[in-house]
Amino acid sequence: MLCVALTVATAAGANAQNRSGYFLDNYIYNYQMNPAMGRDGKGEVSFPGLGSLNFGISSNFGLNTFVHKLDDGRMVTFMHPDVSASDAMGRFGNHLRLGFDLRENILNVGFRALGGYNHISINAVAGSQVRLPKSLFSFMKEGISNRTYDIGRVDLHADAYAEIALNHSHDTSKILPGLRVGGSFKFLVGIANVDLNMNKADLELGTDAWRATTDGIAKVSLKGLDWTLNDDGQVNGVEADGFSAPNGYGMAIDLGATYEWNDFTFALAFNDLGFINWQYTISAGTNGEHTFDTNNYILDPNDFDASFDRMKDDATDLYDLRPEGEAGNRVRALGATMNASVEYALPMYKKLTFGLLNTTHMAHRFAWTDFRLSANIIPVKCIGINVNYGIGTFGSHFGWMLNIAPKGFNLYFGMEHMLGTLSKQYIPKNLNTQLSMGLNFPF
Repeated sequence: MLCVALTVATAAGANAQNRSGYFLDNYIYNYQMNPAMGRDGKGEVSFPGLGSLNFGISSNFGLNTFVHKLDDGRMVTFMHPDVSASDAMGRFGNHLRLGFDLRENILNVGFRALGGYNHISINAVAGSQVRLPKSLFSFMKEGISNRTYDIGRVDLHADAYAEIALNHSHDTSKILPGLRVGGSFKFLVGIANVDLNMNKADLELGTDAWRATTDGIAKVSLKGLDWTLNDDGQVNGVEADGFSAPNGYGMAIDLGATYEWNDFTFALAFNDLGFINWQYTISAGTNGEHTFDTNNYILDPNDFDASFDRMKDDATDLYDLRPEGEAGNRVRALGATMNASVEYALPMYKKLTFGLLNTTHMAHRFAWTDFRLSANIIPVKCIGINVNYGIGTFGSHFGWMLNIAPKGFNLYFGMEHMLGTLSKQYIPKNLNTQLSMGLNFPF
């Protein structure tokens, strides 16, 4: 069941934004991170489907978590007998997290009206996050050398939806000099949602018997999807009988403000304050705590890999998820995001600025935060360059953006997480990467 849910979720792709362009005045889409950020031009229109394309992978682990280099130069996994349990587990954090993000602008139009700057945009958004406990991998590595394991708190969340957004940014300098405020209203059309919470999984291992006490629930909102069952009525997968959309509707708002004082600009925004009401949802669960005993497996301490492979075949008995029918309408809040920043422009050369941005994603067990220090320069009006260094929940990273914006044309490329050196002996310490590009036509 867990493998099925992981497959469904990662087929989608937390909400990707290109923070490398946040401080660049000639970057069109910084209003998506703070709706108060306006534009100097008369307006713009995006190239359909390619106005802003962002894809990202985020994790707090890397290949070096699982791959070890032995003294003789061989590369082996952490399960290899020559890798001690202490060395193997020393590379794991308390929880391993992996996320996929996708945000694509289908159409964006910007224009001046109502005393400020406005955007109308249509976007496709998809995201998933997986959270696995360290104890799950300790169980795989150590086997019956430990008699008990707590491998619960396995969580997964995924969303896919479309949004129609209306944004307005307004200069209030006549009332309060230096202050600009903005807001966005978003109408959301839900496509799919997955929530998997294996809250408890306590294992007691023996050489000739083992016991598991589990508690979990899975909810999937996707029209045309249903559970598949084994002969005992346990959920062992999902099947599709033709997908149809939409599968829910919702709304969200963004609120933001910027304030200029001398050579400083302060900014604060809260994005995605909203929800989606999912209409068709199927549910499966353990109906409270489920205890499972078996003596079908003899755990061989000298060949735990083979024993573990046999145990995996009985995963449906381990969790004993059973269908609970349609759950009806289900309201799920979006994960809200806060962006807080300060920017300083050099008095003697205002085309060069330095900025500090904190992004905090508020989503319970999938919350994360990131601090990013940026240097930004627009040497001529049509060129914007950003380089930045960040550190946060998913480690440290280097990013950049190049924004080319001559009259009537705008093209940008950027990365928030640089890919590591690719070589035979290089073992990446994380899997983070964020790629962005866009093509627009200012007027």
